[in-house]
This record gives sequence, structure tokens and C-alpha cells, in this order.
Amino acid sequence: MNATVDEIAPDLFRITCFVERANFQFSSFLVRDEEPLLYHTNLRGLFPEIKAGVESVLDPATIRWVGFSHFESDECGALNDWLGIATHAEPFCSFVGARTSIGDFSERPPRVLGADERIQTGSHTFQVIETKHVPHGWDASLLFEESSSTLFCSDLVGQGGNVEALTEGDIVGRSEDYTQRQSQGPMSGAVPFTGETIPILERLAALNPTTLACMHGSSFTGDGGQVLRDFGTILQRLNSKNGH
Repeated sequence: MNATVDEIAPDLFRITCFVERANFQFSSFLVRDEEPLLYHTNLRGLFPEIKAGVESVLDPATIRWVGFSHFESDECGALNDWLGIATHAEPFCSFVGARTSIGDFSERPPRVLGADERIQTGSHTFQVIETKHVPHGWDASLLFEESSSTLFCSDLVGQGGNVEALTEGDIVGRSEDYTQRQSQGPMSGAVPFTGETIPILERLAALNPTTLACMHGSSFTGDGGQVLRDFGTILQRLNSKNGH
């Protein structure tokens, strides 16, 4: 399969492989800047395709930063492959992510970003936001780019199918269908719902993101804060329906 490459915001490229047997898209995001940044290394099995997509934008050896939300194959499975070709690249993650997995897994020590720390790549400024158990594990975090108001939201508002790269449409409706099917099948509980879920989503919504870089399915442009609030309502409803 070949990766598709789409510029979904200035200097932000969505590099995506569609895995037909899963009916699911897997996206990495590349920020072109003085110090290029890659978010989501993607699966090791997709490394050649994602690498070819990156090469259509810039030299992968120039990547300076590599980030991800949590320890999972599609998030960071190919981390060491990228570090092998980008010899000056530095992985970065949350404190919990570093302590529980990445400090051991990564061939180079990760840069741990606390609540008030930022990465400046040139014209872009990034902050890591700890979001424990949103979307998945204890080590979860998300990435926010301040100048363009872009939230790299990992599995949140995920959608199935081979859909368009960017939309202003109803990704919440698509995500509700996908999340509901997950909750009834073998992936039941993939997005846990705790007492902190809604406050975390509200904190993310308060950032007023205008672009949501979704790892699975279409990315979104528009009122990202409202999308996140609506997604929280879906999770709350499904949790109540399932008797939790």
C-alpha cells in the first residue's frame, strides 16, 4: 500500500496508510519547520510507506523531534526505526510515559516535558498535555501546537473507513458509530470512562483548537472545542448505557 500525503494546515502534513482488512486508517503527522517534528511513529510494519510519505515533504534525516500519545504499536512502534535514520532526533513524552515504558524501549533517552515546558521548532510552539487514561492508558498525553491552535488528539474522535484527509463535517457522528461498535465488540472499553474523562476533555476544549489532527479517520477543521465536548457526551452516554 502507498501512504497518502495531505497538507491539512500550513506546514502540517497528514501521512496516512489505509489498512483494508481492518477498514481503518493509520496516520502520522509531520510538521515542516526549522526543526521538523513527527507525531505518531506508526506501526513498524508501515514504516516503509510512512517513510516514503515523509520523503515527499522533506529529508527524514532532518527530523529533530518525535512524539506520541502513549505506549502502543501504532503510536510508537517504529520509534527506533525513525531514530535510526534521524540521528539528531529526540523522542519526547510525558513523565509517566518515560518512566513506565519509553525510557526502556527507546534507543535514546526521551525528553520529558512537564506542564509548563514547550518545544519550539522554529515558527511553531508545542506543549505536551498529560491526559491520563484519555484516550487509553496511564501514560497518555496529547500535543497542542499553540500558534495554529492544532490539537494532535491521537485516538480521540476516531473513525473507521477510508475517509477524506480533512473535513468540516460531522466527525462526531462518524465517531459515535465507530465507538459504539467498539464498545459492543472485542475492543470493549478501548476508551475508558472515569471521573476525570469529562474534565480532561473540557480542559482540551478550552484550548479552542481549530484543527484536530486525528490519528484514525478524517482530521477536522472548525470548532474543535465543541467536537471534543460532543465526543465526551458520547462517551458518557455509552458508559451509562453499558451500566458503568
